[in-house]
Amino acid sequence: MQKLIYIAEDEENINKLIKSFLEDAGYEVKAFMNGDLLFDAFLEKACDLVVLDIMMPGTDGITICSQLREISNVPIIVLTAKDSEMDYVRGITMGSDDYLTKPFRPTVLMMRVKALLRRVEMERESIVKPQGNNSIYGDLTYSDEKKMICCHDKNLELTMTELHLLAYFIENATKAVSRDDLLSEVWGVHTEVETRVTDETVRRIRKKMLESGSNVQIQTVWGFGYKLILRKE
Repeated sequence: MQKLIYIAEDEENINKLIKSFLEDAGYEVKAFMNGDLLFDAFLEKACDLVVLDIMMPGTDGITICSQLREISNVPIIVLTAKDSEMDYVRGITMGSDDYLTKPFRPTVLMMRVKALLRRVEMERESIVKPQGNNSIYGDLTYSDEKKMICCHDKNLELTMTELHLLAYFIENATKAVSRDDLLSEVWGVHTEVETRVTDETVRRIRKKMLESGSNVQIQTVWGFGYKLILRKE
């Protein structure tokens, strides 16, 4: 079935360019000039992926991202202003799965779109396959069947990307994991594509684990990546 993608971008040239590239790749695309129109359309019919600019007339993209995340785990890619660290942090914090800084190459956007949609499809397919045992580390339990991670039997309420990332940590709990491996295995992007999305996603997971009282923490391995460890009493 053809995947449906919604775009909200108020710069007409960029809007048309993104729409054209995605349609040429075989996707069904609906483009909007602001986030409010996109959100209204999503309420009527959910799409498979959202590309969302941050600075737009009407409700800003950050708020739209937050509103979408309250009702759906649809993959969201936010577009940020060049060198805007605050836009990047706010976008990822509000629950987006990835981000691109303007100006960007359409081929890079296509790479991110395909990676996110491929990951969603793989997760859906795994639901109907035979499930193995739960993966456990410390007081965290990952259920592949239920697609959730619990601490003391309480769901951590992770977004799709957070779930996939923490599950990967749990399944590789005995070793340090590099940022390159995370980009490849979790985001499905090549390591030559520069992105700091891993760091902010880890920050969000750390916050939820701390709030849950977990005895597990994600330790930074400086210059390399991360590793799960048990908190010292």
